[in-house]
Amino acid sequence: MANFITFFIPLALTLLFSSLVTASYHQSISPSLLRSREKLTHLRFYFHEIFTSDKPSNLVIDPPKVVADSPLPFGSQVVIEDPLTIGPDVESKQIGKAQGFYLSATQRPGLELEIVMGMALTFLEGEFNGSSLSVLGRNKIFNEVRELPIIGGTGEFRFARGYILARSVKVDYHKGDATVEYNAYVYHYSSTSSSSHEIFNDGVQFMTDPILSKI
Repeated sequence: MANFITFFIPLALTLLFSSLVTASYHQSISPSLLRSREKLTHLRFYFHEIFTSDKPSNLVIDPPKVVADSPLPFGSQVVIEDPLTIGPDVESKQIGKAQGFYLSATQRPGLELEIVMGMALTFLEGEFNGSSLSVLGRNKIFNEVRELPIIGGTGEFRFARGYILARSVKVDYHKGDATVEYNAYVYHYSSTSSSSHEIFNDGVQFMTDPILSKI
């Protein structure tokens, strides 16, 4: 009997502890707790790719050993830390940065550039200071307007979902430098209450009204 008790009590305690840990592992909550704080935000800013600089913001990692007439052959990998500015001039006020990578993902010959981008757009100013958007998708460079999906976010962009419309403003195809206008439309749950228009420090508006029907 003593041996049975010696064996049974530790086993029972182990099972009890395991059940308590399992029980506290997750819980269901009502989406209504967040629903009242969901809003749609429109952000417009400029994305700068800089290859020709003493401190380039784009770096090609071990380019493929293939003969190709493409400036970015299939399999090329590029790591980025690109500035995001409030205006199209790279010297205008920086409001964030894009950190991530892109891969050349087409085997078509010539200048048919198609890349897959994965990046975090982190904002450094205003209401969204410290918050970020996660972007992952296909970018067909030579299309006039490209659409990129927003798949998540942090901070003020928790539960983010939406898309970006990217339009090239200036491109140097010989050097690789480029300026791209980004218009992002994001549904997210904000942790702070705000009016229908939020303003960056120098006056850029972030529209939070439901405007998808007007786009």
